[in-house]
Amino acid sequence: TRFTVVPSVIMVNTKLIGNIKVEGYEDILNLELKGKIAFADPGKSSSSFEHLINMLYAMGKGDPEKGWDYVSKLCENLDGKLLDSSSDVYKGVAYGEYTIGLTFEEAAATYLKDGAPVQIVYMREGVVLKPDSVQIIKGAKNMDNAKKFIDFVTSKETQTLIANQLCRRSARMDVPAANGLKEIKDINVIKDNEEINTANKQIWIDKFKDIFNSVSAN
Repeated sequence: TRFTVVPSVIMVNTKLIGNIKVEGYEDILNLELKGKIAFADPGKSSSSFEHLINMLYAMGKGDPEKGWDYVSKLCENLDGKLLDSSSDVYKGVAYGEYTIGLTFEEAAATYLKDGAPVQIVYMREGVVLKPDSVQIIKGAKNMDNAKKFIDFVTSKETQTLIANQLCRRSARMDVPAANGLKEIKDINVIKDNEEINTANKQIWIDKFKDIFNSVSAN
């Protein structure tokens, strides 16, 4: 059962961004941002891999194979900096080590809620909404209680608490996004293909690394 929805976003440090306009992927190719972009190795960070998927489909206009030209340009603007974990990205932006970061909504929203000088940008070229889920193990010994737990965590009351207290977007259509987050109707939502993503996961990770290493060597 779908539990929450996790969009990829751009996290911006409002104290460092100055007059640079950031509304999507194309904007972070601005040379003024070179070396100031936080992005983790998609082979080590699931949220970075999701961002890689997002940019391939968004910049390839639905065809991920056509998005690699953008990835090459992004790698040039990373200026040899590739972080080791998801947390390095959002912490790096919140604490002023980087001007912008490619991360996931919940992480950015948590810092926004806590008063950090950050802004959340939903890429104008398109945002993939990835759901996570809650499951009952097959043959569970306490099946009745397991079903009650699913009903509890997916109830409107609990989902509202999750949205407002944990800054995580509800999978329910009748639970609004937390304060400071765009409603889904106001986001340019695009679709990806999970079968293609799964079949190409390691291929895409390896291709990204090859491009990054090649660009960094030059």
